Amino acid sequence: MTKVFIGGSRRASRLNAHVHKRLDNIMARGFPIIIGDANGADKAVQQYLHSKLYRNVEVFCSGENCRNNVGDWRTRHIPVETDKGGAQFYSAKDRIMAQEATVGLMMWDGRSVGTLLNLFRLLNLQKKAVIYTVSEKKFREFRRPIEWKNFLESQDAGLRRKIEQRTRVEATQDDTQPPMSFLD
Repeated sequence: MTKVFIGGSRRASRLNAHVHKRLDNIMARGFPIIIGDANGADKAVQQYLHSKLYRNVEVFCSGENCRNNVGDWRTRHIPVETDKGGAQFYSAKDRIMAQEATVGLMMWDGRSVGTLLNLFRLLNLQKKAVIYTVSEKKFREFRRPIEWKNFLESQDAGLRRKIEQRTRVEATQDDTQPPMSFLD
């Protein structure tokens, strides 16, 4: 069965009709949704799902406390050994969600490295991912590494460097899959 990992940028806190339609399609099919607990896209999606009384949701939290669980859904607390608050702390739950999902839907503000890292995780696990770029109001589907390469080549050099650095760190933390090269 399809299980959808939904996430996105903290700066992407408003959902438009295009995103609502995608979410409505997911709910109409009864797909399980796994989502993080961050402010921004996670919370906005949670609010929308709650407004539709959708119950097939599980909220993932790094450590002991969830920041947001709008619908009082089932939660999964991912144990973390690092200090609370850093990128590594919150990445723990994201890695698990990417492993458990069969597909991903990300809302991207055009700057968030974490959102792109989730896209990378899904693709590295050979899973389909869809990204909605808020500024362009456009969905883009990714199935193959060449699509990742083309997407990254169209981005700012500074953002590409950050992603390359983070994907290398990611590859050292996940030995269950051979890592997809940064620009393969």
